[in-house]
Amino acid sequence: MWGTIVNALAIIAGSLVGILFRGGIPDKYNETVMKGIGLSVVLIGIMGGLKTQDLVLVIFSLAIGSILGEMLRIEDNLESLGNWLENKMGGKEGGIAKGFVAASLLFCVGSMAIVGSLESGLTGNHQTLYAKSVLDGITSIVFTSTLGIGVIFSSVALFLYQGFITLTASYMKIFLTEEVIREMSAIGGLLIMAIGFNILEFKRIKVGNMLPAIFIPLIYFILKLIYFRIIS
Repeated sequence: MWGTIVNALAIIAGSLVGILFRGGIPDKYNETVMKGIGLSVVLIGIMGGLKTQDLVLVIFSLAIGSILGEMLRIEDNLESLGNWLENKMGGKEGGIAKGFVAASLLFCVGSMAIVGSLESGLTGNHQTLYAKSVLDGITSIVFTSTLGIGVIFSSVALFLYQGFITLTASYMKIFLTEEVIREMSAIGGLLIMAIGFNILEFKRIKVGNMLPAIFIPLIYFILKLIYFRIIS
């Protein structure tokens, strides 16, 4: 869990630094910086998505995962939580919720979040999460300076998400093969690309509702393993 703790603290620290720049940077600069980050996020997503070696599984996972996400209303619930925080803090309408949702999704769905959490839980190696902490800390500075204080609350979402993966990894070790992790990371890459499109303000994609897709490959390979054990 130490890697996840460091990651959450890095986001908090970056957000606090970002608050210092809030309102001190002209809007035109903030907008240009955010577009640059959006393009970078799209590139990271493409690089992650290209790792797949089973395109059919990726398509199937995105379809099934999106249906589950819509049923669970994940993105709506994230926004509701952001709005609740906003009301409690008396913030500007839309400000805290937007920063919280955007940052939570970006920090949680990437391949580094998945692979790093798995490494942390399976082997106790936190190096990937340490590297992610540096990246997230820098990103949170920019995000907070443009989207506001809501970004800092994404540290809680990240802690719960990565902590859950880390704690359950040891119990799922037999199923977490290199193939499974690769396909989970590829789907995470595609979701990151979608987040980039949202930052660039293309047609909005409900990335939150696609989160279950990341775990469909794991379920698929578990069922596949059970099937082959039954018939053998």
